[in-house]
Amino acid sequence: MSDLFSQYKVDDFFDEMFSAPGVARPHYSRILASFKEMGAADFERKRALAAASFLRQGVTFTVYNDDQGTERIFPFDLIPRIIPAREWDLVERGLVQRITALNLYLHDIYHGQNILRDGVIPKQIVWEATSFRPEFMNFDVPRSIYIHICGTDLIRDREGNYLVLEDNARCPSGVSYVLENRQAMKRIFPYLFAEYRVRPVEDYAQELLNVLRYIAPPEAREPNVVLLTPGVYNSAYYEHSFLARSMGIEIVEGRDLLAQDGCVFMRTTKGRKPVDVIYRRINDDFLDPRVFRKDSGLGVPGLVDAVRRGNVSLANSIGTGVADDKVIYHFVPKMIRYYLGEDPILGNVPTYLAADKSDRAYILDHLPELVVKAANESGGYGMLIGSQATAAEREEFAAQIRKDPRNYIAQPIVALSRSPSFCDDSIQGRHVDLRPYILSGEKVTIIPGGLTRVALRAGSLVVNSSQGGGSKDTWVVEEEE
Repeated sequence: MSDLFSQYKVDDFFDEMFSAPGVARPHYSRILASFKEMGAADFERKRALAAASFLRQGVTFTVYNDDQGTERIFPFDLIPRIIPAREWDLVERGLVQRITALNLYLHDIYHGQNILRDGVIPKQIVWEATSFRPEFMNFDVPRSIYIHICGTDLIRDREGNYLVLEDNARCPSGVSYVLENRQAMKRIFPYLFAEYRVRPVEDYAQELLNVLRYIAPPEAREPNVVLLTPGVYNSAYYEHSFLARSMGIEIVEGRDLLAQDGCVFMRTTKGRKPVDVIYRRINDDFLDPRVFRKDSGLGVPGLVDAVRRGNVSLANSIGTGVADDKVIYHFVPKMIRYYLGEDPILGNVPTYLAADKSDRAYILDHLPELVVKAANESGGYGMLIGSQATAAEREEFAAQIRKDPRNYIAQPIVALSRSPSFCDDSIQGRHVDLRPYILSGEKVTIIPGGLTRVALRAGSLVVNSSQGGGSKDTWVVEEEE
């Protein structure tokens, strides 16, 4: 393995493992030594073992509109990302602060709208958001919690500072890979876990179930919790089934549920069974054809009425998209100051709003230097990386911005941190981000580490699995005394 690292280049990026060429950061020194002692044949055997493990477990994701087939084994890199406890403490405090402010913001937006009246956020920004649900104005959600499960994407800049790239507050995915990655690493490198004090992630399913039970209607003494999936053709279906199995709850499709007289029931072979809590992995638009999209066959007619009556609880609540709209992201630091009276612990990436006339002029004049994103797209779709786009592609995006400025933001191209990854038969630096998972119930719980996503293509800044990305196990480790 020493030969595999011999050509490794740190380059002009923050490197997660190396502080300088050949000089490992203290929390990486032992694992680097372990990998260097490993023979190339042994390393390849472990890679094959990991791939076989994921294949047996069915750890897959779906890529749409791909002529090579849709079902893929999720690429996994054996070299873990390590975060020392001191760094993680900062990240954790920043995420708790952020989810607290976002939940206060959502309660405000659907009640008094004080943040709009006080001019902190322009009214039109919220009112014109496609994910704003005026039908739920003045509706009190259980326990006043809107976002129960959040996946917040973090990056690191050239100086190693953690920055929030975006919040995923609707139906965040990827946590199953965190849990499966950890199990694979424990099987393949048991001795490393004996040497490092790695914080566990295995409690996630139980913590999630605790959150779901916490928001159940008060009269439900033994809440019946189900996971609502769009079905087997959804890109995250593996995760849906994995989480339902891990929590010991039923996974259902819309056709398995019946809403009647303001209550929701699950159809079973023994008759109808009342449902108290639904962990929904379906977007608002498809939940109830009587209220949202009339052509939806994924949801449950009458579900919204049952929610309004307080007979069934949803996680996440309807209308949370007005918190993770990429335009709203720009205002989260202001939310933190407004609701909490605190400065943000984790910063935002500088963001230009195409809806603002001066920002729009700047965006159109500097497209080659910017990343442009559509407000409600995800998975790496609806995005332009100006420096990698053709002149025709930039002009096409410019036309879209002029046509619908509210739908676009732009950010400078951030030099994401890099981590050593095995690519093309050698260890090379690849850009990474980090998605911790935040659970908000009786308390806020954050899984230690989260999902490190890797842009496996050389030079790529796009880490999404749908765009050729992979993942690493993420270790939060106790530091030496």
